[in-house]
Amino acid sequence: MTQDPRTALDDTDRRLLAALQRDGQMTAEALGAAIHLSPSQAGRRRQRLEAAGVIRGYRAEIDAPAAGLGVEAFVQIAMARHSQENARDFLRLVRERPEITGAWTMTGEADYLLRVFARDLADLNRVIQRLLLPHPGVDRVQSQIVLERVKSDGPLPL
Repeated sequence: MTQDPRTALDDTDRRLLAALQRDGQMTAEALGAAIHLSPSQAGRRRQRLEAAGVIRGYRAEIDAPAAGLGVEAFVQIAMARHSQENARDFLRLVRERPEITGAWTMTGEADYLLRVFARDLADLNRVIQRLLLPHPGVDRVQSQIVLERVKSDGPLPL
């Protein structure tokens, strides 16, 4: 049986991943210095972790309000019917909408939890009233508006 490469991380891999979570633009030189390896060794480890899918990509962290998105909300969705077609159609909608930035299937009363960013409350209302509620598979929508983010999505605890 082949071991999943994501579970075969050594301490150096974990230090490398932690460093990249702090700054994904680190050069091989800076990364090597941070984890006490040569730049070429650090670069090869990074490439191996990228190829294995442990590192899925790099992106800029954008301040939502500074970018004109003043409202963040979490929206719980309860489905009326749990058919494969319903789920497939709903998930297609979720994946296509840029204002829905995260989506999870859940246990409990809600079937899905969506993270939504909007310009303002009217924009959030449009997403809920014109996009989510009219979907034929949706039974109930419950939203919670974020008042203050006290901790951003942090690095994984490696």
